[in-house]
Amino acid sequence: MKKIAILISLVIIGSCKKAQKTEIEKVSIEETKPKSEEWVYLFDGTSTEGWRAYGGETLPPGWTIKEGTLTFDTELGLEQDYKGGTDIIYGAEEFDNFELYLEWKLPEGGNSGIFYHVKEGYSGPPVVSPEYQLIDDENYAKIHDLTEYNSQFGAEHPELLQDWQKTGADYAMHVADESQKVLHPVGQWNSSKIVFTPEKVEHWLNGKKLLEFQPWSEEWNQKKNSGKWDDAPDYGKFKKGFIALQDHSSPIWFKNIKIKKL
Repeated sequence: MKKIAILISLVIIGSCKKAQKTEIEKVSIEETKPKSEEWVYLFDGTSTEGWRAYGGETLPPGWTIKEGTLTFDTELGLEQDYKGGTDIIYGAEEFDNFELYLEWKLPEGGNSGIFYHVKEGYSGPPVVSPEYQLIDDENYAKIHDLTEYNSQFGAEHPELLQDWQKTGADYAMHVADESQKVLHPVGQWNSSKIVFTPEKVEHWLNGKKLLEFQPWSEEWNQKKNSGKWDDAPDYGKFKKGFIALQDHSSPIWFKNIKIKKL
């Protein structure tokens, strides 16, 4: 009986050691897992750390935190004698392949954009970086005269907002699938997501995928060379850069800005 008890004890000890080893191995695996699955907040509602003007060292006048949102207050921006650019970048880190998520809202007639792979040293992000367009699809053309601007691109109805100018579009490159678009009315929150890899780029709006394309492909180059970017030879060529948000002289609100490296 004593021998059986000793044998049982040895089995139990062996099992415990095996379980302990398994746990150690599990922890080791977890510690060595790539951290690409982790979301990193670029703006969490409490601090503008990392954000600054494109080509500047501090945030431009007008950009501030209000009720947990990163907002451009047009009144604040106009009150100060400021001559620099008012587009802002998250200047703490550059990103190559990523999934970017944020929430935003616009006022009536509002206009903004999300840029990625931004490089400084240019007149601004639009001439060098792809843009996820944010705009008041319904009212923008009623408030702003687009005729002169759109006429230069041969638009059949230049007075109207063009498909490549609407929310969710890869601005002046790829249009959003209107059948999938759910755009909340002005003053209400929307969510946008950009997924970028060298094989595929995706634009999402409120949980629906609006478009997909392959960067730097033959089709991509044909679109780039179609005329809009004739004066912007470096447009879209960089494979890594900053994330940027556009001031287009209208109020804009952002929150929950986060990114995941892929």
